[in-house]
Amino acid sequence: MLNIEHLTKTYGEKKAVDDLSLHIRPGEIFGFIGHNGAGKSTTIKCAVGILNYDAGTICIDGKKLADEPLACKRALAYIPDNPDLYDFMSGIKYLNFVADIFGIPAAVRQERIRKYADLFELTGDLAQPISAYSHGMKQKLAVISAWLHDPKLIVMDEPFVGLDPKASHLLKEMMREHCDRGGAIFFSTHVLEVAEKLCDKVAIIKQGRLVKVGTMEEVKGDDSLEEVFLELEAE
Repeated sequence: MLNIEHLTKTYGEKKAVDDLSLHIRPGEIFGFIGHNGAGKSTTIKCAVGILNYDAGTICIDGKKLADEPLACKRALAYIPDNPDLYDFMSGIKYLNFVADIFGIPAAVRQERIRKYADLFELTGDLAQPISAYSHGMKQKLAVISAWLHDPKLIVMDEPFVGLDPKASHLLKEMMREHCDRGGAIFFSTHVLEVAEKLCDKVAIIKQGRLVKVGTMEEVKGDDSLEEVFLELEAE
């Protein structure tokens, strides 16, 4: 679903991402772990077409991002680490705006908006301007918008930040259901306990380079993911 091969991205003299290769297959929840500044967000922004990169190839659903950017972006949804939404819009106008971009029929969008807004207890706030939303409410709206067009690939950067425990639980269930239907999820997180329980595979990045990747069992063995991460960071 998402194939990243030998990705390299530099900022001046600094290699933010250094010869990185990852493969996320249909049905997988793939966690991406690393300290602040390790290259997680840069990798993610390259993968979804926000940042250009210096070397490597990125393919989404069998298509090269460099050759068919629109087709690739139709197949994915992206939630950034900070939900920068259009504050001048109401919640419902924003969701309809996203639905318009992806050409979702009226009846389908109404059903999905109702379903997910009810799940996240946001229905009563959709008429309000996004400028009046708390961070958690904006994050819920971003999650709903990502699921609207039923993308094959969902990419998220720290998706649990700002969500209350109930909303976090709902998001975990939605992630699993999405992958059980044949979709794929690639997300970064600092919450290692969540990654350990939720992910099928995980990759650990340090100073722009992959230092560990595989199934959760392969990466952590008999230790916890936190212990493995801290040991790799200390090396």
